[in-house]
Amino acid sequence: MLTKTPDETWSQFLEFIEERCSAAEFENWFAPIRVLETLSDEIRLEVPNIFVREYILDNYKKDLCAFFPLKSPGEPAVAFVVAEPKKKANPVPIERAAPSEELPANDLKLNHYYTFANFIEGPANQFVKSAAMGVASRPGKSYNPLFIHGGVGLGKTHLLHAIGHYIHEHHKKLRVHCITTEAFINDLVDNLRNKSIDRMKRFYRSLDVLLVDDIQFLQNRLNFEEEFCNTFESLINQNKQIIITSDKPPGQLKLSERLIGRMEWGLVAHIGVPDLETRVAILQHKAELKGFRIPQSVAFFIAEHIFNNVRQLEGALNRLSAYCRLMGLDVTEEVVSTSLSELLQQTPQKKISVETILKSVATIFGVRVSDLKSTSRSKDVAFPRQVAMYLAKELINESLMRLSSSFGGKTHSTLLHAWKKISGQVEKDETLRRQIDMAKRNLEA
Repeated sequence: MLTKTPDETWSQFLEFIEERCSAAEFENWFAPIRVLETLSDEIRLEVPNIFVREYILDNYKKDLCAFFPLKSPGEPAVAFVVAEPKKKANPVPIERAAPSEELPANDLKLNHYYTFANFIEGPANQFVKSAAMGVASRPGKSYNPLFIHGGVGLGKTHLLHAIGHYIHEHHKKLRVHCITTEAFINDLVDNLRNKSIDRMKRFYRSLDVLLVDDIQFLQNRLNFEEEFCNTFESLINQNKQIIITSDKPPGQLKLSERLIGRMEWGLVAHIGVPDLETRVAILQHKAELKGFRIPQSVAFFIAEHIFNNVRQLEGALNRLSAYCRLMGLDVTEEVVSTSLSELLQQTPQKKISVETILKSVATIFGVRVSDLKSTSRSKDVAFPRQVAMYLAKELINESLMRLSSSFGGKTHSTLLHAWKKISGQVEKDETLRRQIDMAKRNLEA
């Protein structure tokens, strides 16, 4: 007979899972789940899409069976309900200026897909997304300017357009303009040619929000840089919001000290390469939008071999989708290897040390390297330490005596015990296997 309600059991299940998976995995797959209804012998859970349901059942069915009663052999008393898709409002063009100050002919439209709702969050972009949402909620009153930088295809333009969409929807009276640096330069050239530079200045300096993409293209263009800097200062002095993206931080750009200083006034936020769990979530999300189903194991296979940026992931998905539909094939790892052979990447090998293993394990389990070397027997520290010992024996060709000494003076028998324990668990614990695989990939990256 049950002594706890299904709701209480679900809360305990989440606590159990959170201790055994990475923070990114928990946020992507478990945090969005909502309890809809609890009956005496069953719980109904709302999941955002079918991929979350399949991921939970594929990887955590045994755990669910351990926490909940069985309604049939091997089936936990849990019902998943896929949430109804939210109706999207009809896209409304960005507020236009008065006829006498109409937008430049080459102004950049906002991409309707680039919204906050479609931006998959992970550890590498969590901070910058929060900053972008803060700016969108209170334009000119939080971080001004907001400077977003990062590599190609990581989501800078997505966030820039998401800010534009949000401000237009929630602050309808504000005049918003989104433009690439190249378009700004072309606009300036056209107005100089047509002797209408004063009209252009009035337009830009009357904006409430200016979104500028790829500021790095302003390098080595002194005349254009001066006009942009004057516009920048005019808007900032009026407490108008400016958001800028770049592939490098301000200090690494070949721009004047004056402009670099202005861009460093507010908040400089870096957007990094998404980790494995986030890349899988991005793949599944984009596949769902295309009506294309990818098995969980295949999604992990693709994400493990395409890791530089999100744009490559989307390109791989488009190619795979077209290949499978045209050839009438199911999506398997073999098909992926055949159709995406040019895109799949292999990480270069490098020398692995105990120190690099400790750093990798510490990152994945959220502990400090000093903790792993300490004498602490806390479960939060002892288990990651055993994982690090296991990896050291597996990956480093050294004596047990020498390896164990790197773990704060532990004995070789302690290391051997840890290796045996983790070796046994990794065969039956899927979450642990993925954590170890992730640690190995970090060591190779």
